[in-house]
Amino acid sequence: MVFSKKIILLLFATVFTVSGCINYSFTGTSIPADVRTIYIPFFADRSQSGLGDLSDRINQALINRFVNQSRLSLSNDRESADAFLDGAIQNYVNRPFSVRGDEQANLNEIQITVRASFQYAKDEEPLWNKNFTGSATYNVQEDPVEGEIQAAQTALQQIASNMFNDAVSSW
Repeated sequence: MVFSKKIILLLFATVFTVSGCINYSFTGTSIPADVRTIYIPFFADRSQSGLGDLSDRINQALINRFVNQSRLSLSNDRESADAFLDGAIQNYVNRPFSVRGDEQANLNEIQITVRASFQYAKDEEPLWNKNFTGSATYNVQEDPVEGEIQAAQTALQQIASNMFNDAVSSW
């Protein structure tokens, strides 16, 4: 019985020691050593949303993710970057999400779709090229204009996070 307790303690010690050696991080340690810079251009807004700053908002969200949450620095042009994103805002939908008893919407949902690709400068083909969708709801009874803007911002943050996670998971 004393022998089995020693084995169990030894197993726990081994597990904790080994788990401490596993390297996982989204802060840049898993980025290939030769990738130091990223170019993030403004994404064209093809959505006809009526919100004039969606392109600026997705650009800032992407810069915040890739530069602030990794060791990458921002490149001013595609030619000097080690990696780059490219894309466009394809679709913007603002629709009722929840309806009250008097058939008036009390919640609307914003859904934004961005088509994007991520590529290393040294590669011929993008690592991925796909659609990313983000969504959020807002109360149309309170402040519908500010609510829509905040919901759009939340949806764009989701998209930026998903792009970052897809790029990091391939590293």
